[in-house]
Amino acid sequence: MTVAPETTARPGLAELIKRLRQCTARTSGPLATAQAVAAVLTELRPTPALLTAAERAGSPEGYTRTTLHTESGFSIVALVWRPGQLTEIHDHLVWCTFLVLQGTETENIFDIDGDRLVRTAQRQRPAGSVSGVAPPDDIHQVHNEGDTIAITLHVYGADLGKGTSVRRNYRMRAASQ
Repeated sequence: MTVAPETTARPGLAELIKRLRQCTARTSGPLATAQAVAAVLTELRPTPALLTAAERAGSPEGYTRTTLHTESGFSIVALVWRPGQLTEIHDHLVWCTFLVLQGTETENIFDIDGDRLVRTAQRQRPAGSVSGVAPPDDIHQVHNEGDTIAITLHVYGADLGKGTSVRRNYRMRAASQ
């Protein structure tokens, strides 16, 4: 994981952090918090300019993560996906809200059926799309099926400076619907 230096200029990051603190300070359930964060992302509309040109280029080795901010209530992470890059099938320990800043993200949604995973949905999310999820209904795989770089901004309900938001990776055979 790449941790962004604090000296890097990040247009709009200070306001985003301020507004996210307001959302996460409220006492509400994980899904309600994810939805409140989604409303902030929709209103503020951060841009790819949060990342440097080098960060926006990604890596041929696999999708990249740049941690923009962490504190006890949430973390802000930008992911850069070159064409064809994808995650493993996984779920999370905490709520997550994300905004597609550039390109299109494809998300496969899974459910467990006995001893196998079944894909229950596939969602294409173009630039500007905002979504929020919370465990336990969050088994998914994310990838860039497009031919341009995709950038997503994720807000997780935990301090990822102390670890990961992934609860488990699923190595079972996934069956398409």
